[in-house]
Amino acid sequence: MSRICHIELDDANLPPPTPEIEQERKVAMYDLIEQNSFALPARDGRAVPEGPYRVGLAIREKRLVFDICTEDGGPAAEFHLSLSPFRQVVKDYWAICESYFDAVRNMPPSQIETIDMARRGIHNEGARVLEERLEGKAEIDTATARRLFTLICVLHFGG
Repeated sequence: MSRICHIELDDANLPPPTPEIEQERKVAMYDLIEQNSFALPARDGRAVPEGPYRVGLAIREKRLVFDICTEDGGPAAEFHLSLSPFRQVVKDYWAICESYFDAVRNMPPSQIETIDMARRGIHNEGARVLEERLEGKAEIDTATARRLFTLICVLHFGG
């Protein structure tokens, strides 16, 4: 029951995504729902609503907002994270993604593999930052952090 059963991005005020970004988003959302680990720890002696959880992600007032509800829509938690710790890694991630998307269209597989390794390294760094920022708020595994980081990048790209 410690999992995300639904994920929603508040991207209403963002420009339309490029086809590559839309593909990244779809894959991350699908993979996240298929397999994830997400739990809310007990805080301040209060009972924790049981999962699975519906998670809304948004950027509001230059903050990353996690709006967590129970499966039936009842409120479970909400946390606001500063975007500052994510800015450089998101910027680096999109820069390497642009190189990767270009390489896929124009370069031999050996060069694509090198760029993809760099892309994965930056992606792992973003997931690590997210895990650190969620410490004490939500318990997630690395695979879940990676998928959530991709979705944060999608939101950040438009913002």
